[in-house]
Formats: sequence, structure tokens, C-alpha cells
Amino acid sequence: MLKSRYSLTELIEAGADEAGRGCLAGPVYAAAVILPPDYKSPLLNDSKVLSKRVREKLRVEIENEAVSWSVASISAEKIDEINILQASISAMHQAIKGLNTIPELLLIDGNRFNPYSNIRHKCIIKGDGLYMSIAAASILAKTHRDEFMLSLSNKFPMYGWDHNMGYPTAEHREAINRYGITPWHRKSFHTSIQLSIDLHLY
Repeated sequence: MLKSRYSLTELIEAGADEAGRGCLAGPVYAAAVILPPDYKSPLLNDSKVLSKRVREKLRVEIENEAVSWSVASISAEKIDEINILQASISAMHQAIKGLNTIPELLLIDGNRFNPYSNIRHKCIIKGDGLYMSIAAASILAKTHRDEFMLSLSNKFPMYGWDHNMGYPTAEHREAINRYGITPWHRKSFHTSIQLSIDLHLY
């Protein structure tokens, strides 16, 4: 069972998480969520361990029941400019800014974050499997990003984005080798296919 709160005090807690950091294509998304203090859900967990059906069900529940929630994204072009870590943090900053309730404590999934607006924060490794608010943020970031990648897949069906969501699967790598890259690909992403991306650029 995930924990409902990090602090023993009555601080307003917002969980924040990102989705798409390890992808070769598409934006990185982030979400911030403030849940009611008495919120409970036996299904809620890290989005990566849940089925698509359960994630979509939880998305509706979270968006209806959260005190406040917000989702933001950073484009592939901006990722290339500032790097994926800073883009992920920037997306979380934008999501936090979009909350209509100002949090007093930020619970951040992972171990890296830049302070935001003098609000106290705590980085928690694998926090999306420990705290409800972070898990809720992971659900929203994942489902909103998947929805966007599905819309892109209609224009670029050869890359398999309708099921790999831009991650570096063998199918996606082979499609890049065969068709080159799109404006939605991250040119700065250093993987084993970087050489093939470079060859298609020049």
C-alpha cells in the first residue's frame, strides 16, 4: 500500500513525476498532483507496473478527485537544446506552476531536481512506488504522453509509436535506419543508433 503523506505535519504536498525521459522521439511530459489527505485507491501504483486499462481508469479518477493537477511537456527541439535532465526538470517546474493550489512541499520522483519558487522539496528514488501523490503524477504524465504519441503515430506509422511510444525498441531503431528521422526525434540522444541518426542528418 502506498503512503498517503510524506510529512507528519499538515503541509500541502504535491507529487511530481515525468514520462518519456528515455525515449528517442517525442516530448518529455511531467505532471504534478495534489491529492486530498483522505484519498485512497487500492489500484494506484507506479504507472510502469500497471496495465493500460488500469492507467486510463486511474487517470479519470485522479483528474476528478485531485485537489489540483497539472500536466506540462517540453519538446524534442528544446530537449536537444538544454539536455533531457534539464528538460525533465523544466517540465516538472511548468506542471507545478500550473497547479491552482500552491503546494508547501514537493515530492519529486528520482534523485535530481532544481529548487522551484522557494518551495521545500524532497527527492525520492522510486517514489512513484512509495507515495500516492507521486504515483498519481506518474499516471497523468504517462497517459497524457501516450495519448500524444498515439496522435503522432497516425502521421508516422512506420516507427511504431502507437505501441513503443518513442522508446528505443528494435523496431524503432530499424525504422530510423530505414526512413531516417522526423522533426519529433531527439537528435542529441546518445544511444547505439546515434551514428545512424547522424548519417541521416548529413
